[in-house]
Amino acid sequence: MRKAIARNDHRSVVAGAVAGLGGAIAIGAMEWFSLALHYPLAVIPFATSIVLVIGSPEVAPAQPRALIGGHLVSALVGLAVLKLTGPQAWAAAMAVGLSILAMYVTGTFHPPAGINPLLVVSGNLPWTFLLAPVLAGALLLTAFSYVWHRWVRRQPWPQRWM
Repeated sequence: MRKAIARNDHRSVVAGAVAGLGGAIAIGAMEWFSLALHYPLAVIPFATSIVLVIGSPEVAPAQPRALIGGHLVSALVGLAVLKLTGPQAWAAAMAVGLSILAMYVTGTFHPPAGINPLLVVSGNLPWTFLLAPVLAGALLLTAFSYVWHRWVRRQPWPQRWM
């Protein structure tokens, strides 16, 4: 029988502190970019992505294909729905549902990306949202995660790129 590991053991606390530091640094960098580019941080959907990628780097939704692809696919779905329906509340809900389907079908399931279509439709956001902040942010987050896991934690990441 395996002995249960206490949640407050030294290694868990250190791992949590390291993960928390990584998340704080990544969000701080995004905050700086949002101020420099005059784009409100509230429409940059990456806070939950960094929690997932830093905290559970081994799971499939934390791999680059899902991280980048999920954000792109879900934002594209939101933009398509917005173009077809306009900024309606029911359309935002439908866009979220369709983005979940699209991420599953494309093998890019990344739960934090589910906020993208909601932001796009409810905020009536332009197509440029796909490039900045979505693509630029997902690429920066992937680069940050690679550096963080490989150089700071000295752990392999990603498990797979595609």
